[in-house]
Amino acid sequence: MTAKTAAQKSKTNRYTEIERKYEVSGEAVAPSFDGLTSVTHVERSPSQSLDAVYFDTPDHDLAAHKITLRRRTGGEDAGWHLKLPAGPDARTEVLTPLESEEVPDELRDVVLAVVRDRPLAPVARIETTRHVQRLRGADGSVLAEFSDDHVTATAGENEQQWREWELELVESDDRLLLDRLGNRLLDAGAAPSAHGSKLARVLDSPADARPAAEPTDPVHRAVIEHNRELVLWDRAVRSDTFDSVHQMRVTIRKLRSLLKESEESFGLTDDAWVLDELRQLAALLGVARDAEVLAAKYAEALDELPAQLIRGPVRERLVDGAQRRYDTGLRRSLKAMRTPRYFRLLDALDELAHTPAPAPGTEQKPVSLDAAYKRVRKAAKNARAAAEDAAHDRDEALHRIRKSAKRLRYTAAATGKRKVSDAAKTIQSLLGDHQDAVVSRNHLSQQAEAAHAAGEDTFTYGLLYQREDDLAERCREQLDDALKALAKAMS
Repeated sequence: MTAKTAAQKSKTNRYTEIERKYEVSGEAVAPSFDGLTSVTHVERSPSQSLDAVYFDTPDHDLAAHKITLRRRTGGEDAGWHLKLPAGPDARTEVLTPLESEEVPDELRDVVLAVVRDRPLAPVARIETTRHVQRLRGADGSVLAEFSDDHVTATAGENEQQWREWELELVESDDRLLLDRLGNRLLDAGAAPSAHGSKLARVLDSPADARPAAEPTDPVHRAVIEHNRELVLWDRAVRSDTFDSVHQMRVTIRKLRSLLKESEESFGLTDDAWVLDELRQLAALLGVARDAEVLAAKYAEALDELPAQLIRGPVRERLVDGAQRRYDTGLRRSLKAMRTPRYFRLLDALDELAHTPAPAPGTEQKPVSLDAAYKRVRKAAKNARAAAEDAAHDRDEALHRIRKSAKRLRYTAAATGKRKVSDAAKTIQSLLGDHQDAVVSRNHLSQQAEAAHAAGEDTFTYGLLYQREDDLAERCREQLDDALKALAKAMS
């Protein structure tokens, strides 16, 4: 059974497809795979008739992101197929059964950051007569499939016909095998396809198509890149990929920082709504992120403690409780990420990403590393003064250093100042650990009080609290050296 047919056993499934496509003339003879040491048997299957209708927005937004969405009948993997880029020769395929003529909500949701509230409708129909050879290894597993496709495609009034060959790894991820098999196809007269998919050929989108020339201004380039990253992390959050909430939040903060530092270049002001929307979205994601951090932190700490030092239902309160808060935070984040308000934010970011960079020689306020560094120094000075007061004031002051260092890091990275960016990142990471420890201490105190009220042993909470307090102290001890390294990088 292939990965595809196995995937059909549940409602919605994902797997990674590794394949290569080849152009070939109608008269070409299919290659022989005899003599390959890894292939011991070639199994020919009856021909298949496949009929696929492809869906996209009116502006072909999915195709622009190298994504295909189709409803296919015939063959072993009939159903709805959503294919997403996953690196060279690879795509992630999401499959759902044939239960409706309309695009399934679960597939639309995966690409919602791309299509937003624009309609999805048929853009092409592709009919394929497919002849398949399964290449088996010594253990009987299907290493790869060779498909000889005769294709008829229609888009609007236009009809195209062609023949193509495909090689797909099935129960193997051996790229060298794919190379050796591909050489057989090349020897038989095939050539690597100029298109990434059948739909790309119908829409005349070459596989090696490049986007329009990007601006030479580094800040504009960085905003464009972070905008692309935001769409990718959005997709990962929707599938609840580990650490994706954190990475999406980081990307949002990078965007906000760069836009704020370069307000004049993008026609923004301090009170621009897009900056406020980015701030609120990061804060919303922060609920799930903070819970995710605490769940991982407590799970690791409890795993390291001897069993006799874990007294009472500590894991249930700390780890399971944090996981429940993460689930709640994720649901709230996803709810917001399915609203017109979120789509308008993405639209605005697209517009900003394509805002023309100032022409060379145009007078404008430069992105100033010095100004960003001055904020770090000021925050550090205030933190030293606060250290003489209450611990709460000190912790808040240290958190402000972290935020200033973060803005400096993003600005330095966008303008190619690697040493400054690395030094600022060290401070950001150091004080990030400190802030996590502060948040954890407060949470442990609250949970210890709740456990005490319930008549539970609170001994373990005290151990964990001391662990966090020690971590915070170590971070503070390293801060002066990190600030000196930043000063040196700025000199």
